Parts: sequence; C-alpha cells; structure tokens
Amino acid sequence: MVEPVPVLVTGGAGYIGSHAVLALLDRGWPVAVVDNLTTGFRFAVPDQVPFYHGDIEDAALLARIFAEQGTRAVMHFAGSIVVPESVENPLKYYHNNTVKSRAVIDAAVKAGVPHFIFSSTAATYGAPEVSPVREDTPQRPINPYGWSKLMTEQMLADTAAAHPLNYCALRYFNVAGADPQARSGQSTAGATHLIKVAVEAALGKRASVSVFGTDYDTPDGTGVRDYIHVSDLAAAHVLALEALIEQPERSLTMNCGYGRGFSVFEVLDAVDRVTNRTIERVLAPRRPGDSDSLISDPSRIKETLPWQPQHADLDRIVAHALAWERRLGEIRGDA
Repeated sequence: MVEPVPVLVTGGAGYIGSHAVLALLDRGWPVAVVDNLTTGFRFAVPDQVPFYHGDIEDAALLARIFAEQGTRAVMHFAGSIVVPESVENPLKYYHNNTVKSRAVIDAAVKAGVPHFIFSSTAATYGAPEVSPVREDTPQRPINPYGWSKLMTEQMLADTAAAHPLNYCALRYFNVAGADPQARSGQSTAGATHLIKVAVEAALGKRASVSVFGTDYDTPDGTGVRDYIHVSDLAAAHVLALEALIEQPERSLTMNCGYGRGFSVFEVLDAVDRVTNRTIERVLAPRRPGDSDSLISDPSRIKETLPWQPQHADLDRIVAHALAWERRLGEIRGDA
C-alpha cells in the first residue's frame, strides 16, 4: 500500500482536473489546487482543498505552494484543449501548453518534487495508419494542440533523464461524462465536447448539434472516437501516481481509453435514447485538424496498473453528463 503524499493539481478547477481532485480526496490523498480560472470554476474545487488563484507560469507562486503544502507530486492538467482553435491560434497553444508546462516542470525540479503526472492526448498520434492505437504508434500530430502536448512529453522525458524526477504521460482519448455523484462535470460555456453539446441540446440550451463532416472513412461517414468516462480517467491518475511512487526509477506512458469507438451519429443516438427525445442534427463541413477515427489500445495501462473501468458504457456516460448538466443549471440559476 502506497502512503499518500501531498499532491498539487494544476488546472484543478477545470473539467478533468476537478475529477482528479475528487479521486484523490476519495482515496485519502492531501491535495491542493492552482488555477487561474480562465476556463475553470471556483465552485468545482471542494471547500476543504487549499486553492491558489494564479498562473502556473508564476515561478514564485509555485515555489510558495510547494513549500507551504510540502508537495511531493504534481498532476498537471492546466492548458488549452480546443483543436480547431489551436489551428487558428497556434501561438496561444504553444504558450499555454508548452511554455507554461516547461515552467511547471522547472519549478518541480527546483523544489525537488519527485513525481509528475501529465495530461497528454491521443492527438499526439495525429491520423494514425493503424487502429487501435498503441503507445508505440508513430506520433505525428496534425494540429498545434497535438504538437504542444508532444513537446511537453519530450521535455518530461529529457528532464527525467537529467534529474531525480519520474513521470507518467497519460494520453487521453475522448473524455466525457461527469462524476456519478454529480459533484463535478463539464461546466465550460461554449464547450466543444460532443456529449456536452448534445446534452445541452437535449435540455433546450442549444437549438441543434452540428455534425462536422459526414464524408470520413468510417462506417457511417462521421468521425469515430473512443469515449472514456472522466471518473475512470481520474482513477487512472491516482493509480499511475501510486506506480510512480512504488518504482521511482521508472517513468510511464499510457493510453487512456476503452478500446471501443463510437461515431458522432452513434453518440447522438445514445443521447436520444437516454433523454427520450430527438436532437436536431445539422450537417456541417469538416473542422480543421480532425482525423477519421481514433481508438485506443488500452492493453498497456491494464497490464501496468490495477485499473478496472467502472463506467465503460456509452449510455451511462451520457446519463451522468445529463445529470450534471441539470445540476449545473441549478448552480448557475438558469434552470
């Protein structure tokens, strides 16, 4: 059994970061959060968690947090995540995702923090020629978002070779759903996540759902993605941290997905099923930077960690997202 150590979660007021905070708390880990609240929400951080409102590029702030909290591990989620925006504004992504990640890594090294969990992405694979995708599949990003994350993976590998730090890069596939207890969920206004958009439409918060591209090389012509429940993903982070502590000389890189893909139309059908209503679908051109199909091979994470997904069911993912969307309306007073 690994003894819990103090963890700093960057971006802990955001979607995935807030679920990681809950997963850590549920397992008895001391945790603190730093977030600039650009896309995160203060209400997403539990009251008992020390919260620092600031930017991860602020070296003095990070040094103070590490000293005050006795931090021994970083879970780094802070960053920008919208693929089409990265194509339109690449320098924003290289700054927020690469330059600022360098600042966090540098601060961790200077403070002697030995363990680092990095929120990476399947976008580092680009448009792979094989499916499902393994960790040794060539990484050829097709958008600045993917490149910005791949550069950070490389920085971590080089830093781990030069300093007493080990890391785990978790390459997410499509994260969806919400905490089963409705303590947190996807809260960003104007979010681009398909399931988030679809449940908003089902509740009348949007008039329709745009289907970006129906001419992909997939069975029904729409993009196919591997959707993973955010709480299963958060659980993987805690297990990965335990693995780093148990073997400090080892670093890890692992896919986070279920190994099963669903098309855009299949996801919308699931939302129709769960909500018992029909969402209006508007066909639209492809977005820049999107690939036909991206499905994980999760063999490595299942072989390396005692990770057993609890929510690997599309309808359950949709149901949890829907429950959170209703609760979010109550929090914001718009429902």
